[in-house]
Amino acid sequence: MTTTDDDLCFRTALDLSALLRSRELSARELLEAHLARIERVNPAVNAIVTLVADRAREAARRADERIAAGEELGPLHGLPVAHKDLHNTAGIRTSHGSPLADGVPDQDDLLIERIRAAGAITLGKTNVPEFGAGSHTFNPIFGATHNPHDLGRSAGGSSGGAAAALASGMVPIADGSDTGGSLRNPASFCNVVGLRPSPGRVPNWPSLTAWGTLGVKGPMARTVADTALLLSAIAGPDARSPIALEEPGARFARPLDRDLTGLRVAWSPDLGGLVPVEPEVAAVVESAAEVFTGLGCVVERACPDLTEAEEVFRTLRASAFEVAFGPLMDRHPDGLKRAIRENAEEGRKLTGPDIGRAEVLHTLLFHRVREFFGRYDVLLLPVSQVVPFDVGIEYPTEVAGVAMDDYLDWMRSAYLISSTGSPALSVPAGFTPGGLPVGVQIVGPHRADFAVLQVGHAFERATGHWRRRPAGIE
Repeated sequence: MTTTDDDLCFRTALDLSALLRSRELSARELLEAHLARIERVNPAVNAIVTLVADRAREAARRADERIAAGEELGPLHGLPVAHKDLHNTAGIRTSHGSPLADGVPDQDDLLIERIRAAGAITLGKTNVPEFGAGSHTFNPIFGATHNPHDLGRSAGGSSGGAAAALASGMVPIADGSDTGGSLRNPASFCNVVGLRPSPGRVPNWPSLTAWGTLGVKGPMARTVADTALLLSAIAGPDARSPIALEEPGARFARPLDRDLTGLRVAWSPDLGGLVPVEPEVAAVVESAAEVFTGLGCVVERACPDLTEAEEVFRTLRASAFEVAFGPLMDRHPDGLKRAIRENAEEGRKLTGPDIGRAEVLHTLLFHRVREFFGRYDVLLLPVSQVVPFDVGIEYPTEVAGVAMDDYLDWMRSAYLISSTGSPALSVPAGFTPGGLPVGVQIVGPHRADFAVLQVGHAFERATGHWRRRPAGIE
């Protein structure tokens, strides 16, 4: 290859895959370029917290042998990947951002199992908040992850390490998870792409609450097409998940090109007045709506009534926190951060009628959103209500002059959509005058993941914001 290692590290995953398959590039060369990039920029960003270079080199050697032998290759063959440190990786340290869970699992999560089966080369793990709680990535083991576009700012979370690693050119693809915005918020903060898939699109195993739909796992990358490539490897049915969708993941490997003429687009800068949004963020959402007008879409300002989404999210999340962390809180009352303890305690206060009411409201919300998407094809919203904030604070305590009651409040533009069950994509949409990234959230109808990817792909091609490399680390 005549390109520099840094240029190679910012090529798309699809380009890199083509180079590997044509044998213009070896998996070992590609891995070494990324390891060199990590060595140079990770000390400032702190995105990769566990590195398994020797293990990755051996996997890359085997990947090259398979290519040379003409064997059938998986969709991710030879591509370096880093896994979120909430996802168990057999034989590789998995900390969950907490000394209480830091160890080396003997079994892969299903998501990791599929990524490895697709031929990707695991090079390490990406940083997370403690147990993934909150959309700002810091923990007592590894510290904070810094935004590559401004090292004094947050990279978002809880997939903040993944987003920062992608933006920095440390990996071309990465996995994440999302309950209240953890795939979308860090993507918006770091100028990359994150998809919150429909529940069941990416099966989750093992899981204490296998019927739950609030938390999902999903793909991240620098482009929408690369995100779809990773989704093609991790989506699809599995008997171990009772809500797994039957549609094969391979459908997401199809071309995303689509003429958007006549597409019915709704947009709202503030989710119908439910959330305060910083003016710089609202301006980017409005500019995104104008892009869709230019693409021939029918664009109107509208938003479904999401009133019940707050109670649904808060109730079901608190219940899930009690299940996940209640016993741990009993054994180690001082070992969990305050926000986790408070959420688990809220879960313990819930009554049967509380949870039953949340489920009824959840159903009403689903049908209202379903009817809304009978009139519109997609909905454009802010991903986050704020631009990337100071890395040294826990969370923004005020948004556009409105006080935030707790560490969740500033993420409402993302978590209210989690309650709907709709697929939601964060796509780079522009920058503030100070150079901070802002994403737009593209929300689609029930299980319309492919359509959401198509719309995001068209927007990305029309704008090209993803091509801007971070200035903070160059």
